[in-house]
Amino acid sequence: MPLNQFTEDISLPDLSIRGFRGIKDLSISRLGRVTLFTGANSVGKTTLLDAIRVYASRGNYRVLNDILRSREELSLYVDEDNGNEVLGPDWDALFYGRYVTSDSRISLGPKNKSRQLRIGISPEGTTQSDVFVPGDFSIDDSQALKIEFQNNLQEIPLRHLMGRSPLRQRRLRDVESNLPHTVRCESLGPGLLNNIALAQFWDNVALTDDDDKAVKALNLIFKDKVERVVLIGDRRVSRYDRRAVVKMENEERPFPLKSLGDGAVRLFGVALALANSQGGFLVIDEAENGIHHSIQRDFWEMILRTAEENNVQVFATTHSWDCVAGFAQASTGLDEVDGALVRIERHGNDTRAVEYSEEKLEVAAKQGIEVR
Repeated sequence: MPLNQFTEDISLPDLSIRGFRGIKDLSISRLGRVTLFTGANSVGKTTLLDAIRVYASRGNYRVLNDILRSREELSLYVDEDNGNEVLGPDWDALFYGRYVTSDSRISLGPKNKSRQLRIGISPEGTTQSDVFVPGDFSIDDSQALKIEFQNNLQEIPLRHLMGRSPLRQRRLRDVESNLPHTVRCESLGPGLLNNIALAQFWDNVALTDDDDKAVKALNLIFKDKVERVVLIGDRRVSRYDRRAVVKMENEERPFPLKSLGDGAVRLFGVALALANSQGGFLVIDEAENGIHHSIQRDFWEMILRTAEENNVQVFATTHSWDCVAGFAQASTGLDEVDGALVRIERHGNDTRAVEYSEEKLEVAAKQGIEVR
């Protein structure tokens, strides 16, 4: 596919990140149906995936909260419902430099500024927003999270994000109901999906063509010996009790999926995540985890083909040369699907992207040229 030819349904043909966490300013001129980001540790690859999640959510405070808590970036706050000190998200950690001033701003999204999401911290009530937090909140000198997307502006007082009372939670749900149209975005971390997440994904695709694709993904390892996968356990009794079991050819009894190794769980999880991301985004951190080098090309062919079929845009990171080589071979071998490779580099406080054309990617794949 020509480098600049995108179908209209790809939501992010390019990317701009400014002022977000450890990234001061990063611009990527071309993203593909599937984009693999590579680079050394601590250059910002995971932050880049976080930025895509935030953009897809249109700045939903739950996603911001989840990112900060998962990195254990927390501060002590007073819960106004009961006066107790509680650990809550350190909102300053969202911004480059971890120190917020009145000029601190985050912008995320395509290079087209009219489609970008903007986030700031401002004194509460200093801006007239189209949608303010519902309820009888009083205005004082505390700070507010300011989120702007396509002429929709919201201010959420930070102190109101700390409370746990039903009334406060109801008001925050009202805020969510007024958010602009979001993009579905599923996320796979470096670790394996737990049983709850696997069950949620599975329930959405059971008895459809997509559960067949999940079985085919397992057969990348087991060479067509996997016949069926089912989830056992009663979700009405406990959501924690359900687990996947696999029926293998010539075996009378099924095996627990997790007994077949991390690679099997990873492949199954990726296939289910692709099925659950139709029309949206899927981000995969450290995509190589659990996947043997001998099936990397097949793994990426599965992702590329399924992403095209399901209209999913995939963003993944890796440290592995085997993963990069497998991606390069799969991407250059499928003319009908657009894959892109981007190396992220850090130079002092600056972050930059080195983008590989399909021609360079093909040469790297054939000659084993290091591009990590």
